[in-house]
Amino acid sequence: MRRLHRSLLAAALSKPLNRHRPPLPLHHRTPLRPHQSLPFSTRALTTPLPTSDAAPTAQPAALTTPLPTPNAAPTSQPTALASLEAAEHQEASGDHQEALDLALKALGPLQETHGGWSLPVARALRLAGAAAFRLNLLNDSLDSLEAAAEIVDSLLGGGAEAATVGAAVLEQLARTKTAMGRRWDAVADLRRALELKGCVLEGGCAELGDACRDVAEAYVGVLCFDKALPLCLKALEITVKQFGDGSAEVAKVRQILMVAYTGLGRNEEALEQNKLLRMVYEGLGMDVELSLVEIDGAGLSILLGRTEDAMNDLKKVMNRASKDSEERALAFVTMAKILCSQERLSDSRRCLEIARETLDSKGSANPERTAGAYTEISMLYESMTEFEMSLCLMKKTLAFLERVSGMQHIQGSISARLGWLLLLTKRVDEAVPLLEKAVEKLKNCFGPLHFGLGFAYKHLGEANLELNQLEAAVKFFVLASDIITAAFGPKHEDSIEILQLIANAYGLMGSYKNAEDYQLRVIAAYESCGPDLSYEQREARRLLEQLRKKAEGSPHAVFPANSLPVLPQNRE
Repeated sequence: MRRLHRSLLAAALSKPLNRHRPPLPLHHRTPLRPHQSLPFSTRALTTPLPTSDAAPTAQPAALTTPLPTPNAAPTSQPTALASLEAAEHQEASGDHQEALDLALKALGPLQETHGGWSLPVARALRLAGAAAFRLNLLNDSLDSLEAAAEIVDSLLGGGAEAATVGAAVLEQLARTKTAMGRRWDAVADLRRALELKGCVLEGGCAELGDACRDVAEAYVGVLCFDKALPLCLKALEITVKQFGDGSAEVAKVRQILMVAYTGLGRNEEALEQNKLLRMVYEGLGMDVELSLVEIDGAGLSILLGRTEDAMNDLKKVMNRASKDSEERALAFVTMAKILCSQERLSDSRRCLEIARETLDSKGSANPERTAGAYTEISMLYESMTEFEMSLCLMKKTLAFLERVSGMQHIQGSISARLGWLLLLTKRVDEAVPLLEKAVEKLKNCFGPLHFGLGFAYKHLGEANLELNQLEAAVKFFVLASDIITAAFGPKHEDSIEILQLIANAYGLMGSYKNAEDYQLRVIAAYESCGPDLSYEQREARRLLEQLRKKAEGSPHAVFPANSLPVLPQNRE
């Protein structure tokens, strides 16, 4: 495992780490006491050697329990463990501040009695990290949990207890990273936790089913639907055996399975899961959940071209739900989508107005769902070329999300969309910071190869092209090309378009050799697509000829296609 890049554990708890950043405020007014900075570096942890008269042991040094030093207080071990157990009790009862105090208090004695690289120290650090997480001290939580993970990693192979503690550490580390917007990293931690649980749990137990479901949900959250699917099917198999097919527990798994199938484009299978979900919620009398699933089903019917089925589902929701309910508002948004596709724009606008009135007038128990609804509304206004209304709603949604923790993935997506729309409406200076913000959040939430990140880079390139920052434009276009080609393949129209943009940027820079190389790649890409794109092939070849003429200094050459001829003496 990689070494920590900064100090986590201090040699002496009485000397708190001097931080460059101010401490984050707590949710309540109790001030932090001086010892509460999460201190240590795992490099500073020591494993005391046993005394000379100790019996030899066959266990590896990392797994031995060291004897106390001769001058250690005889009651230090029970006192340290008692503090740790008291901290765990306080955390379970919801007193996170007291749990943090006790966990930090136990760390020093636990090092003395068990050695720094030991399971009790890892337990104390996990507990401190969990308490700090619930007190919204996310950086401190991350520090503590990364130290605990490094300790546990050195002890794996030491039996069921090490695996159990390791799984608990990694699950909490994933929660902290998710809250910080690092969903991509969090998935790997959850996957490792599942592997450790698989070593100690019975194959068909409920806890293993829950763990499979949680990892599947995490993969869905970062749009890795192919990795989510097998875990989801395993979770479904276990959960059906444990709770029965008509249980709420099984419904949770089917919901994730439906999303995974949708993400993979397997819409018929997604719709089948949707129908099974309806039966469960009807049987359990869960009307709100039933309405939300029917709205999802309407969306799937739209994808399958079954508009009438979608309308029937939405009418059921409107008849069941109360007038000012959130689910009724969401049904109006989906109905507006259908009406817009039928070019009934005035009816679509009316549906959107009704939905907005309801959403504006009440808070939501589910911020992600509310943000999704506002985003859908703004995109529908965008499709009707009402750009100002769309921009207004996107800005409102972004401001709403900044007040909600754990929503960085949606912030990234909306920032990218908003940046693109500002670029489209020629507000380049406003677009650039939003696109830069989108890049940071999308990379953390979905990984370095997510197609949305590729498009954010593309739009940043276009913005820099508008600002005449040509080298920066090329840099972003190349990054975009790598991601989009990997996501969609070299024959996809977006992959080819970015090659053309790179050729254009090099042409504007006067770097004609590089421009010609990329223009030849554009021609080769169109030729590989066959005769259906013969017009595009001819246009790409025409641009190559214009580029070569421009390189020769022709005053009448036009490259890129939308540029004006430039006289040789005026060229830089």
